[in-house]
Amino acid sequence: MPYSPDAQFDKASLRSEALARRAALHPNAREAAAEAAAANALAWLGDVRGEVVSVFTPIGTEIGTGPLIRRLREGGAAVALPVVVENGKPLIFRQWEAGVELVASKGPGRIVIPAPPETAPAVVPDVLVVPLAAFDARGNRLGYGAGFYDRTLALLRGAKRIEAVGYAFAVQELAAVPAEPHDERLDAIATDAGIVRPAED
Repeated sequence: MPYSPDAQFDKASLRSEALARRAALHPNAREAAAEAAAANALAWLGDVRGEVVSVFTPIGTEIGTGPLIRRLREGGAAVALPVVVENGKPLIFRQWEAGVELVASKGPGRIVIPAPPETAPAVVPDVLVVPLAAFDARGNRLGYGAGFYDRTLALLRGAKRIEAVGYAFAVQELAAVPAEPHDERLDAIATDAGIVRPAED
């Protein structure tokens, strides 16, 4: 979908719609969906031994990543979490070993996100599991407006091959999400209903 001057307005309304759907999910349904999405993600990723996979710690009503982290570690992947360095800058990633307690870290705006301690090694991921507010079948992602993942994916993709996998509830899929020139498209979206493989333009 080409960019239009109304894209920001469209994004705000679409974001609200998708987040309302997400928030309406029953707690029991959310737990089952997180397990299903984790199984689907691992089936799509395949053998993750030796790979560095960045996940995220869910904020608010985001899909739980605990089942995914467990499966990644069982599969031999090194798990990392994103760290905000500064607004307007790409993310960095720190490895998160099992049993290491997370610490409070500055997120976008006033948000505080759990992150590995500063003593944890910085790593460059092979796979980014990306949070989102909404997505469409073309692999367009609607985030929360700060642009961290777009900047980070552009930087990483310029340096190496990397897979970007959106991770969300199936109810967050919309018919179309506005795409601007700087928006980085996802390689796939893992949901409780299965894997969404982006359609060609």
